[in-house]
Amino acid sequence: MNFPAELKYTKDHEWIKIEGDTAIVGITEFAQGELGDIVYVDVSSVGKEVAREEVFGTVEAVKTVSDLFMPLTGTVTTLNPALDSQPELVNSDPYGEGWMVKITIKDASEVDGLLSADAYKTLIGA
Repeated sequence: MNFPAELKYTKDHEWIKIEGDTAIVGITEFAQGELGDIVYVDVSSVGKEVAREEVFGTVEAVKTVSDLFMPLTGTVTTLNPALDSQPELVNSDPYGEGWMVKITIKDASEVDGLLSADAYKTLIGA
């Protein structure tokens, strides 16, 4: 499994790539593997501020629906438009074309509560 070192991770299996005061959020390779074939991504929080660890949407796989939890408090600015027609990108490229949302970070100090790639690997037993 792949866990890019430049990303931060959550105990709920989201990843976040921080670029100044904005960030890109998705789910980890481990999470998409556990969910199976993803058929729909539902994010209704665009334009809204979502607190850290609050639900910002859901991802639907063939057999289950799972909540998506915000890694950092921020305003959701963009939903990945490709996921409307190709939700399977979350399975095939979770850290690239399968990203979920872009956010504007409200409180950069919350980054300290995120996991490194090594800490995330320990969490999932990889």
